[in-house]
Amino acid sequence: MAKFDLSKAHFATLCVHGSGGVDPQTGALSTPIYQSSTFAFKSARHGAMLFQGEGEGYVYTRLGNPTQAALEREMAFLEGGEAALAFSSGMAAIAGVILNLCRCGDNLVSSDTIYGGTHNLYKESLPLWGIEAREVDATDPSKIEEAIDSKTRLILIETPANPTLEIIDIERCAEIAHRHQIPLVVDNTFATPYLQRPLEMGADIVVHSATKYIGGHGDTVAGVVIAKKDFIDELRARILRDLGGVISPLNAWLLLRGLKTLPVRMDRHCSNALEIAKFLSFHPKVNWVRYPGLTTHPQHELAKRQMRNFGGMIAFEVKGGRHAGEKLIDNVGLITLAVSLGDCDSLIEHPASMTHSTYSKEELAEVGITEGLIRLSVGLEDPIDLIEDLKQALSKI
Repeated sequence: MAKFDLSKAHFATLCVHGSGGVDPQTGALSTPIYQSSTFAFKSARHGAMLFQGEGEGYVYTRLGNPTQAALEREMAFLEGGEAALAFSSGMAAIAGVILNLCRCGDNLVSSDTIYGGTHNLYKESLPLWGIEAREVDATDPSKIEEAIDSKTRLILIETPANPTLEIIDIERCAEIAHRHQIPLVVDNTFATPYLQRPLEMGADIVVHSATKYIGGHGDTVAGVVIAKKDFIDELRARILRDLGGVISPLNAWLLLRGLKTLPVRMDRHCSNALEIAKFLSFHPKVNWVRYPGLTTHPQHELAKRQMRNFGGMIAFEVKGGRHAGEKLIDNVGLITLAVSLGDCDSLIEHPASMTHSTYSKEELAEVGITEGLIRLSVGLEDPIDLIEDLKQALSKI
């Protein structure tokens, strides 16, 4: 009797069963946590071969670990990439990609509405290494092309954008990048491989803050890069080895566990977010709502084309500016006032003073992060309860 052909399975099945079945060493359904810093060699020759990269095996967890390798295999499999590399955080992953591609005197072109930590990397740290980040309105691809010169080494975009939920055309950006013979890097944190597949649209490198939806439970911090094997090998051999932003075996295991429920969680995040976005759209104390699933979103048609569904993130502006926004977030009871996103719990925050406080007032205005903008990460609670909480908090404004 023929075995089931996993290559024909749907995404949810792939998340549960993975690419390689049970643990090859033990038969365990759950990948073991190899909580060891060091691994023994079979002989002096074996140790020398591993250090030279000439054999299969493990030396030291900063260079690789079986639990980490299992996570990397599954992330590459789900994103449709050749290989992956896990890091200790999303910022370590993004910084690693940039430092692997750029040298002193080089530059990168980036979307201007991006995670505040990435923006701070651009403004504070990259200049110390002689690397320039050119931030442009990437919703207009011509702005990207105008910023490229002979020293540009990559294009980096985040779509949907944090926190404004702008959508950037991945295929168009890939065309521009490849015309100039540089890679396109896509931060796929908000969408996950379940909702959006950048590599299939021409991207060369995908990065995740796996802290968010990949883990899904707010209990770990990690980052992942997915790309061609030769790039990942170089990233591991140079950046991870020398800078040491290594993920722990426990955190790798937590992410593997999170992947099994990713589609179920994302479906609920999406359905909840759509209901709440509709509620907010008709509330008299809300100026506007930005959610890709609403027909009022300026890039709704683009989102439909490049996403399976529209995610669990909402941006909205309350009437009355910053003071009104503070009143709202101080009066929610069920929703938690906290940064981060992608948790089972719904989280609310004020980007201008919190996650995006690294932007100047002028930069905030340029990218559309207003004083009254609120970012809501919609969790897995009953949407009726979330709406009731928002309703009572809005009544206090």
